[in-house]
Amino acid sequence: MELRLESITKTFKDKIAVDNLTITLNNGIYGLLGPNGSGKTTLMRVLADVLNETKGRIYVNGRDKKNMGEEYRDLIGYLPQDIGFYSNFTAEKFLYYVAALKGIEKRDAIEKIDELLALVNLEEDRKRKIGRFSGGMKQRLGIAQALLNDPKILILDEPTAGLDPNERIRFKNLIASLSRNRIVILSTHIVSDIEFLANDIIIMKDGKLLEKNTTSKLTEKIRGRVWTLEVDEDEIDILNKEYKVANTWLEEKCIKVRIVSDKKPGDLAVLQEPNLEDLFLYYFGKEDSKNDRIN
Repeated sequence: MELRLESITKTFKDKIAVDNLTITLNNGIYGLLGPNGSGKTTLMRVLADVLNETKGRIYVNGRDKKNMGEEYRDLIGYLPQDIGFYSNFTAEKFLYYVAALKGIEKRDAIEKIDELLALVNLEEDRKRKIGRFSGGMKQRLGIAQALLNDPKILILDEPTAGLDPNERIRFKNLIASLSRNRIVILSTHIVSDIEFLANDIIIMKDGKLLEKNTTSKLTEKIRGRVWTLEVDEDEIDILNKEYKVANTWLEEKCIKVRIVSDKKPGDLAVLQEPNLEDLFLYYFGKEDSKNDRIN
């Protein structure tokens, strides 16, 4: 499967949400990374055919999306940030409803829904009304509806939101197994989830594509710029003003800080291996990091 975007642009009145983005994706998992307002969700909504692009073309295996119509939508599974659940529906009824909207025959839907409820660990809650679900249960149900039509292009916007640690592990293993024969595009504020899952990272800012590469090749760019330093409590505020501080923690009887900086932040600073959270901080700075990253 090849998904090719050529010069995709999406504007809202005087705002350019996605700006002349060109990229080619093949089977595998792609992590979409960027601060708030970078255009991630708009791009995913365009790919999911929820929004029409203002300019540009989308091709699937060389075929123009505009000429594919319903055939394109049949390839898509989409989990938006916020799903409009009907609180008086049971989980099972909701999935049958979505299956009907997707044109799935009832005899096929019965087997698929049984399979998916087991897959997302909601088998025992199938007759329970969604209004009584926790946030994590709703998220798992959202993942199930995205998989109903066995999509070849799976688009997941904040898929791990509301999941507890065990559910996140289960979800990540599920996505890894699903990616063998499909394109998976996922966006999340939990940077470590992308680092674990994604074959390639797509970095966006102000609607533009900044980078597309593997985690190891991207983090290599900031090698020699990540440090840890032991400090006194009264030094923390000073360091926060002068440097991009990724983390602060107490270790035995000392306070340590992790700093992303082109220059050594002190004589006793020790170089560290960079990770994707360090890269996010390096690209987007303190304010973006505070607003858009979960440690």
